[in-house]
Amino acid sequence: MTKKGQALSVLIVSTFAFTVCFMVWMMFAVIGIPIRKTLDLNATQFGLLMAMPVLTGSLIRVPLGIWTDKYGGRIVMTILMASTVPAIWLMTYATAFWHYLTIGLFVGMAGGAFSVGTPYVARWFPRKQQGFAMGIFGMGNAGAALNKFLAPALVVGFGWTLVPQVYAGIMLGTVVLFWLFSHSDPTHLVPSHTKFVDQLKSLKDPKVFKYCQYYSIVFGGYVALSLWMVQYYVGEFGLDIRTAALLAACFSLPGGILRAVGGWLSDKYGAHSMTWWVLWVSWICLFLLSYPQTDLTIATTAGPKTFHIGLNVYLFTILMFTLGVAWAFGKASVFKYISDDYPSNIGAISGIVGLAGGLGGFLLPIMFGALMDLTGMRSSAFMLMYGIVWVSLIWMYWTEVRGSDYLGNKASLLNVQS
Repeated sequence: MTKKGQALSVLIVSTFAFTVCFMVWMMFAVIGIPIRKTLDLNATQFGLLMAMPVLTGSLIRVPLGIWTDKYGGRIVMTILMASTVPAIWLMTYATAFWHYLTIGLFVGMAGGAFSVGTPYVARWFPRKQQGFAMGIFGMGNAGAALNKFLAPALVVGFGWTLVPQVYAGIMLGTVVLFWLFSHSDPTHLVPSHTKFVDQLKSLKDPKVFKYCQYYSIVFGGYVALSLWMVQYYVGEFGLDIRTAALLAACFSLPGGILRAVGGWLSDKYGAHSMTWWVLWVSWICLFLLSYPQTDLTIATTAGPKTFHIGLNVYLFTILMFTLGVAWAFGKASVFKYISDDYPSNIGAISGIVGLAGGLGGFLLPIMFGALMDLTGMRSSAFMLMYGIVWVSLIWMYWTEVRGSDYLGNKASLLNVQS
């Protein structure tokens, strides 16, 4: 097979593998609902249940990236996927809450596939094609939507315990396919002496900390809401699990498959412009989504009149779809920032920013559950996200927008004076 053919084969099989890994990573978004009912969990416990796989998938990202540089993506990805198969299968036999939490930690290793596949795929393509190749690979985020199509059908038809068994079989088959159709190139290996502690030092740069904040919204928020939305539709609108999962996929699907488009737009218009508009669209959507179902009584000359204010399921889904599209673009634009500002250190910086995004996906579901238990309002999850986006908009204005406006005005003044 030619080098070009090998590169194409690597891209296709790696994207498929990442899609399966993301599907497994998001498994609790569907099966967590019957588990919650069986164990009688409150919202905070439910949030913790869904977040446990995200924790492992986040923490393991940095060392996986280092090992990929050192040993090659083919062997690291194969071992990573194979190691999750026993844990996925064992999920069927769990009976206690701590069983699910512990097994979830091991299942969560599948979430680290992004840190393996990104450098593995990129090195097979010339620099001018790497952005597009990584965007195609990143479309594997659509595994979150695939989970919402497949798992509910299995739950309704055969019970939730069949889902881990089917997913274990799919993952095992993916391991075999990946090994057969992937390739390795010794010239892609680089000596890596980078340590996890060394990568944390990059947080001393304020710009890196800011990019972590952005990514914790567009990726961390995406992961958190992908996990949270099925049960939200069930509880808020009284839908059955299959309909709820289908509507929740309206957020997850564009949030995954449009990442490549976001990369192209970021190349054309710049990371700053894309991220600025992504945050504003997010702010507007989250403001509307935050408003709880409200009955408002007004005293009129004809007596008291009551009005109902709140989103119906159709408007809610349209807003979630819009939010998913915006965050797909935002995930690409944040990495465009990194490639622009740190061309010689992209691996280390993207690793720490990716870790921050993953940790956002871990903490947010727990905070969603705690807020729901505290306030009794399901929309409090969107209130929290609205506040986080508001902070990012202010931060971006003071560090990027205001600074560029000031410099631009000063340059114009100097031109007039000269």
